[in-house]
Amino acid sequence: MVVGGAVLDQGRLLAARRSAPPALAGRWELPGGKVEPGETPEAGLVRELREELGVEVEPLGRIPGEWPLTQGYVLHVWTARLAAGEPRPLQDHDELRWLTPDRADEVDWLDQDRPAVAEVVRRLLAQAHKEPEARTRRTRGAQT
Repeated sequence: MVVGGAVLDQGRLLAARRSAPPALAGRWELPGGKVEPGETPEAGLVRELREELGVEVEPLGRIPGEWPLTQGYVLHVWTARLAAGEPRPLQDHDELRWLTPDRADEVDWLDQDRPAVAEVVRRLLAQAHKEPEARTRRTRGAQT
């Protein structure tokens, strides 16, 4: 199994541009990697993002679905909250971008990441829509 991290911070999604292998170089992905034997997917995600980006994350939940990769691997995607650190492209990436939902289609995502990215964008938009409603309700309640 390969875990991908939909790393979220301040309503934005982190995208990572591949630098290797040559067949994937220049395309964008949700960062992550292979789960090691005896490791849970969540632990694998935390370890991979620490190694690849130098950050600590808190896994939040799995995006439904799985997507086939090469050599019999499947991709599972987890949302994760950035807990500590500033992401840097340390391994297999040469650029990172924080994307707001309205800009998520500005990069050339790897095909297997597209369904999960679409779901994450849908969730971010729904959350952004709920936040103004909640603020309005709190303001109205304080005025009464």
